[in-house]
Amino acid sequence: MPWYKRLRWRLLAAQFLVALVGVAVMLLATWGITRYAAADIIHVLLLPLGPDQAQLAAAEAALVAAFRQAVGWSVAVAALAAITAGVASSLLLWRTLIMPLRQMANSSRRIADGRYDERVTIPTNSGEAMAQLVHNFNEMAASLAQVEQQRVALLANISHELRTPLTGLKGYLEGLQDGLFAANEETFGWMLQEIDRMGRLVEDIHQLSRVEAGQITLQLRPFDLAELAQQVQISLLPAAQAGQITLAVETPDTAVTVYADPDRVTQVLLNLVSNALRYTPPNGRVTLHLHRLPHLAQLDVTDTGVGIPAEALPYVFERFYRVDPSRARTSGGSGIGLTIARHLIWAMGGELTAVSPGPGSGSTFSFTLPLAASTHQPE
Repeated sequence: MPWYKRLRWRLLAAQFLVALVGVAVMLLATWGITRYAAADIIHVLLLPLGPDQAQLAAAEAALVAAFRQAVGWSVAVAALAAITAGVASSLLLWRTLIMPLRQMANSSRRIADGRYDERVTIPTNSGEAMAQLVHNFNEMAASLAQVEQQRVALLANISHELRTPLTGLKGYLEGLQDGLFAANEETFGWMLQEIDRMGRLVEDIHQLSRVEAGQITLQLRPFDLAELAQQVQISLLPAAQAGQITLAVETPDTAVTVYADPDRVTQVLLNLVSNALRYTPPNGRVTLHLHRLPHLAQLDVTDTGVGIPAEALPYVFERFYRVDPSRARTSGGSGIGLTIARHLIWAMGGELTAVSPGPGSGSTFSFTLPLAASTHQPE
C-alpha cells in the first residue's frame, strides 16, 4: 500500500480514537452520575410532595429511568457528532496536507526519471506553510531542469569543439593518403597544431570539472599583488608589442598584500590580459589598475577593444559562451577560460565581474581578493 494511503488510514484511526476516548469518558461520567448521584438527588427533590413512600418510590423510579434515557440519547448524539467531526477533520487534513504531499511524491518520482518539467500545483487552501513548501519544491525542480539543460549544452559544445580539430586532422590524413598534401614539415605542423588544440580543450574541460567540484587544492599565502601584476605584464609584453598594443600597469606606491594562491591568481590574470590583447585592435591599450578597498584588493583589466553588448554581459562567464563565436574560434580560445577564472576567484574568497559600455567601447574585467590580515585598512 502506498505511503499516502497508509497515512490516510492512520489519520482516520487517530481521529476515531480521539472520538472514542471522548465518548468513553462521557459514558463513564454519565454512569457515575446515574448510578450513584441521580437517585439521591431526585429522592431529596420529591420528599416535599408527600409522606406516601410507595408513591414517592414509583415517581422516583420513573424519573430516574427518564433521566437515564435522556442522558443515554445525549451521549449517543454526542458520540455521533464526535465521530462525524473526526471524519470531517480527517478529510480536511487529507485535502489540505496529504494530497499536496502525494502530488510532490509523484512529481519527485517523475523528476527522478528525468522529467524535469514536472511541477506541483500550489494549493490555495492548504495554508501558507504548505504553499511555501510546494513553491520551494517547484523552484528545486526548475533548478534541476536548468542544470540538465546546461549539461546537455555542455555535451553539445564539447562534441562540437572536438569535432572541428578532428575534422581537420581527418582532412590532412586523407590528403596525405591521396597525395594532395606533401609529407613535409608544414603539413605535420598543421596536424600538430590541431592536436595541441584538442589537448588544450581536454585539459581545460578537466580543470573546469575539478574547479566546479571543489577538487582544486589552493596554496593560500600572503603575497604582493602589485608585484604579481608587473610579472604578468613582463610575460605578456612581447604579445602586446606584436599586436602594437600598449600594456600598462597602475599600482599603489606601497605593496598590496593579499591572501590567496599566487599561482592561481597568475592563471586568472594571464587569462584576462590575454583575452584583452586578443580583442584589442592595433594602437589600442590594455591597463591593469590595482587599488585597495577596506578589506579587499581589486584589480581591473581594462581594454580599448571591441567591447561587449549589454545583452551578452550576463553570459560571458558561462561555459563555451562566446560574444563572437567565429572570431573566438579563429583566435584559439576554448570558451571556458573565464568560467575557470571565476570559479578560482570564488574559491579564494573573491569575485570576478565584467562591465562594458557596449560594442567598440572596450571592456573591464575586475576581480577582488581578500587582503592579508595585517594589511586591512579601516573602513
